[in-house]
Amino acid sequence: MDRQLIWSDSASDDLESTAAYISRDSSAYAASFVNRVLDAAKSVQHMPESGGIVPEFDRQELREVLVGNYRVVYLLSISAVAIVAIIHGARKIERVIDSRISR
Repeated sequence: MDRQLIWSDSASDDLESTAAYISRDSSAYAASFVNRVLDAAKSVQHMPESGGIVPEFDRQELREVLVGNYRVVYLLSISAVAIVAIIHGARKIERVIDSRISR
């Protein structure tokens, strides 16, 4: 059974700001990126443990899937998958995630 898919406000903001940044060079690539992120989110809703554990945290319930150079980070619970961040792979993830989830 699929889990409920929840987008945090922060993750939605991440997606919007990333798309806006990408669209400065190519609106078509920005739209493609958004579609790929949405597809990745739907995929983890169906197969929640398919993403890898975020190595900086080593918590079974904190996982990620890669979309291009971006990390789509999500939290698992028994009934839901919560997208908590979309972060460029070159950024330090610890501060972002620490501010968005409790340990």
